[in-house]
Amino acid sequence: MSRPVLLGIDSGQTVGKAALYDLDGNEIAVASAANAVTSPRPRWVERDMEEVWRQVAAAIRQALAAAGDVLVRGVGICGHGDGAYLVGDDLAPVRPAILATDSRAYEYAARTADGGVATQALALTGQVPFAASPASVLAWVRDHEPDAYAATRWTLFCKDWLRLRLTGSIATDPTEASASFTDVHAQDWSDTALRLYGLADLAPRLPPIHGSAAIAGAVTADAAALTGLPRETPVVTGAHDVDATAIGIGAAQPGSASMVLGTFSINQIVADKPVSDVRWQARTFARPGQWLHMSTSPAGAANLDWAARRIGPWRPDGEPDPAAAVREATTSHGHAEPGTDDAPLFLPFLYGAPHGAAVPGAWVGIRGWHERGDLLHAVLEGVAFNHRTHLDALREAFAVTSPVRVGGGGARSPEWTQLLADAIDLPMEVTDAAEAGTRGAAMLAGIGVGVYSGVEDAVERCVRVIRRIDPDPVAARHLQRRYARYRRIVEILGGL
Repeated sequence: MSRPVLLGIDSGQTVGKAALYDLDGNEIAVASAANAVTSPRPRWVERDMEEVWRQVAAAIRQALAAAGDVLVRGVGICGHGDGAYLVGDDLAPVRPAILATDSRAYEYAARTADGGVATQALALTGQVPFAASPASVLAWVRDHEPDAYAATRWTLFCKDWLRLRLTGSIATDPTEASASFTDVHAQDWSDTALRLYGLADLAPRLPPIHGSAAIAGAVTADAAALTGLPRETPVVTGAHDVDATAIGIGAAQPGSASMVLGTFSINQIVADKPVSDVRWQARTFARPGQWLHMSTSPAGAANLDWAARRIGPWRPDGEPDPAAAVREATTSHGHAEPGTDDAPLFLPFLYGAPHGAAVPGAWVGIRGWHERGDLLHAVLEGVAFNHRTHLDALREAFAVTSPVRVGGGGARSPEWTQLLADAIDLPMEVTDAAEAGTRGAAMLAGIGVGVYSGVEDAVERCVRVIRRIDPDPVAARHLQRRYARYRRIVEILGGL
């Protein structure tokens, strides 16, 4: 008899993953495929939409082959948020996807941040647009690529594009709809928000909103042939990957705080009411009537990938080895002692900063006796400090009374998570979710097909804590001094 499983898909900005889980949340098989990201011009970060689909389809087929005799009860999808995946009347892409690390629309975001528009946007939508927000990106496309803008029939997000290819259905869910154009209180599309951004003509091009765990379609014959999934397998609407990750690691109750050590620096807390502040985005959570307050920036683990690609270490095939970089950073520091003023600092703002577009990425305090391990350790520390910046803002409005759950690729590193716990001076927990986004997506699928009665039931069945990290008091005191210096350098460079 075939083993019942749930399929979760997570398409990040550089890698697409497909994972199969039993009904208790245990991973059965996982496969991934890298997506080629291009930067044809400064600030542009794009990828081919059809290639994204082909890579995810291949990952699904690989996961199914590895799992053996299974019956897929349902499919859930999550993906990176913001940016734009635009399709025409024929449901084909009208241009390459614009990713959340793209900053071509920074001038549009800057104009929105000035004066009364920012105040109105914050009160109405729960956030002020940044460079990759749909409000900024779509205004840029309208002005710089009018043919593509005119040809757009539907404005989608990453996971919506993949679900379209799986099922042929057009939809989005509340977590992603709230990226720019919904009323934060009503949690539905807002014509007032569209007019505020000068995009009123987009109203008929916004997809219908379905619940994150609602069944939005079924696998088509074409998708079945490409992926190996049975035809008519139910597919739920899915969610923004940060919401799926929060569910996948069990940080889904009001007051639950979580971090994602991924491409973006994600720091978030669930609440029963929206609280607006320019330092975070109050967006609809996957559970109706709740909000996920996200303090984020594109200043996360992608900095380590960049550093490893430039200075090593590298694998025998010439590709960078970020895992080896973490090991080197935490075991070899030349003559600098981590946590002291002699060690260099790193500002992790290669792709953007929460302090404004003027603040660049930088190593500061490099001396002739420093070695590669010193520079790599500074990168890990800088990413941790950026997480602290975001979390400190959230803690001004929300009480964090339990350990902070951490997910993302960096959560696999005991050394990096210890550094993070020391930097924020709070206990942290790591769960058994090797791929938190895919598991959260699969849990949403389980809710949709009736395996679980809701998010609480899914978390109770599927999520287990495997490691707790308590801050080291001595290290926390050292890092407090380092963090104060880091913030002074941020202020100085931002004023140049």
